[in-house]
Amino acid sequence: MMRTLVAFVLASLSLDASAHDLITAESAQTYLAAVAELQETIASKEPAAKRARAHLDLGKTLDEIRELLNRDLAAHGRVQGLPSNFLMSELKAHGAEMKFAAATNRFLANVQHYRDALRLEPSGPVAADAAFRLLQGTFYDSFTIDPLQPGAQTRAQMAEQIRLGEELLKLQQHHGEREETAFILAIQYVRAARAGRDAQEQSAFAKKARALAGDFLKTYPESMRAAALPHLLESLPAGR
Repeated sequence: MMRTLVAFVLASLSLDASAHDLITAESAQTYLAAVAELQETIASKEPAAKRARAHLDLGKTLDEIRELLNRDLAAHGRVQGLPSNFLMSELKAHGAEMKFAAATNRFLANVQHYRDALRLEPSGPVAADAAFRLLQGTFYDSFTIDPLQPGAQTRAQMAEQIRLGEELLKLQQHHGEREETAFILAIQYVRAARAGRDAQEQSAFAKKARALAGDFLKTYPESMRAAALPHLLESLPAGR
């Protein structure tokens, strides 16, 4: 029951609302022109802030394409249409290949551009946006169906996710993505509690998970995600 509910919530909420149009010949050319312009800025000697913005925008553009391609895969099992295949071929030829995971039959988030944006501009609006998209992309690519079975997530990646989530919650007092950040962080706390090396570490993360879940339920009582949190907490190690 818990896995079914959480999977439903995540499937309902993880799609990029802006990526709803099919790829046409015209949109493929528009995407390629935008990618080329951003790559030119990244390779230039422009100030670090401008190159950081270009990395962020390139990551967002590639992720928008990724969502379109993944919807095609979900509907048909493969990427269909000449414009879509032409776009993928051209992106690969110009060093912006879409990363594909055969195990899940999905294209992965282009998180490296968000890392590069953070490297060039560690603070400020660009950094906050890049950090959120890094958190989001890495999280949704870390599992197939059950978010508590992160087959593709290492301990180092989990630690990074927790650090990003905690830092973002401090910044996102009025940020539109604060709800999703808190939800992802709560799941990461549960993961960390389940993967803890000893009872002390398990208890510490379980305590954080319960506290954040309680705060989430008070802050977002009408959220679809709120319905999943009690079931997630049931997965904490016994007695923790």
